[in-house]
Amino acid sequence: MSTHIRPALVLLLLFTVVTGVAYPLVVTGIAQTIFPRQANGSLIVKHGKPVGSSLIGQPFDDPNYFWSRPSATSPQPYNAMASSGSNQGPLNPALTDAVKDRIKALRDADPGNTAPVPVDLVTASGSGLDPHISVAAAQYQAARVAKARGLAADKVQSLIAAHTEGRTFGVLGEPRVNVLALNLALDGALH
Repeated sequence: MSTHIRPALVLLLLFTVVTGVAYPLVVTGIAQTIFPRQANGSLIVKHGKPVGSSLIGQPFDDPNYFWSRPSATSPQPYNAMASSGSNQGPLNPALTDAVKDRIKALRDADPGNTAPVPVDLVTASGSGLDPHISVAAAQYQAARVAKARGLAADKVQSLIAAHTEGRTFGVLGEPRVNVLALNLALDGALH
């Protein structure tokens, strides 16, 4: 029996060192060298302090800011520890009620806006953490933000255009706007 235990313990120790220590250190070193911003969470820094990540959304409900798409995470929105969708199908009455409430909130915040509400402003993403909205969702909110901030509409439009990210590799996905980056640019536009 001891002839089997010793090799098993040596292999356990060897694989623990290789897969539990050496491999993570090598991968971390490569990531820190080649992709340091991404390896450290793609943080957005303002005045030397991190204010968020370009990969995880944040809730905004102040009329002075562009609003993110809803988050289905719990117990609070954009909880990265609880990434998930609502798993409510299109015929689920709870989803229908939530969408109606969100449309009402958008209409109440901007009563003069009669444009169709973009779907991403009333439905959560699959992860519940999406930091982006569609260009249509940003355009839908532009007049409200411009009015609330006292900015010219063309200034807000130019900020949207400047913060619109194209398709990944030029073909994947749709053009999108990072809400946190756009809102930080809005704050900078006031100075």
